[in-house]
Amino acid sequence: MCPSSALLRPGFTLDDQLAQDSHPVAELGLSSLRLMDDSNYPWLILVPRVADARELIDLDAAQQAELLGEINLVSRLLKRLFRPHKLNIAALGNLVPQLHVHLIARYLDDPAWPAPVWGRVHARPYEPEPLVQRVREIRMALGD
Repeated sequence: MCPSSALLRPGFTLDDQLAQDSHPVAELGLSSLRLMDDSNYPWLILVPRVADARELIDLDAAQQAELLGEINLVSRLLKRLFRPHKLNIAALGNLVPQLHVHLIARYLDDPAWPAPVWGRVHARPYEPEPLVQRVREIRMALGD
């Protein structure tokens, strides 16, 4: 978790909907790593701290490479911690235009399998203790 010029970039603010729907986990070089408030799935998002970024093409080449590295890092973390059947990685942004990347651990018996998670079942917000435990677990894994 190293500093990046994006940390210093003025004008970045986290979209209100992303702030409402997720919990902070860590600050990576380019992105804020957040846990979606849906305990149905191990579901993380990366939000590049780049002002006005809506699409991957809004990042310069170095930022795109850094984001890909962070996607790889978080994907490997999800695979190691949760041993999913499949990882879903998506940057849709239809409802929240701010650039963000979803990384979701999926299982053959999860509530939405095999369909996408959006709109299948109601989100199950984390209870306070499991939330703290999940965030701690992910932070510890990042330190490995």
